[in-house]
Amino acid sequence: MENIKVILIDDHEMVRLGLKSFLNLQADVEVVGEASNGQEGIDLALTLKPDVVVMDLVMPEMDGVEATLTLLKQWKAAKILVLTSYLDNEKIYPVIEAGAKGYMLKTSSAAEILHSIKKVAQGELAIETEVDKKIKYHDQHPDLHDELTARERDVLKLLTKGYDNQTIADQLYISLKTVKTHVSNILAKLEVEDRTQAVVYAFRHNLVAQDD
Repeated sequence: MENIKVILIDDHEMVRLGLKSFLNLQADVEVVGEASNGQEGIDLALTLKPDVVVMDLVMPEMDGVEATLTLLKQWKAAKILVLTSYLDNEKIYPVIEAGAKGYMLKTSSAAEILHSIKKVAQGELAIETEVDKKIKYHDQHPDLHDELTARERDVLKLLTKGYDNQTIADQLYISLKTVKTHVSNILAKLEVEDRTQAVVYAFRHNLVAQDD
């Protein structure tokens, strides 16, 4: 099996150095590049096409939220693990909704971060416990999605790609009003509060096939 190739995007050199040193000690992980800001990180990711992009959020020139949104628009198959110190909803929701596969805190242990990198590399969702609580994921109701219609599942799949309502309408050749109705029905049936929680639900229940 080939090593999991990782790039690190963080404006703190010591954070990158510490993480790189730890990861390169692993038998199956290799750090192949580093960047100190979002724009530099996007360019590096598009050039190297790593298995996992480890992304900080607060950086100069372009922050991690914008970099995540931009990278996933240009390379939909990118697997991004956010690694940050922030638990703010306004940071968590945009990157998860855009398609980031993981959200971990820098206070997590090295072993937890390594485990998350491996999960993300496999296309699985890796959400730190405190973050998971904030998005209120409903493990206790694993079959809520059985109530979704085929069209609602189509809409949910496009939500996981970070598309807005107008783009979904264009993709499915339906009206904007119909999309809004489908989204409202999805949230109600999955018993979630917003689109981001619906996206997390979809990934957690393997409702979305991974892109090539």
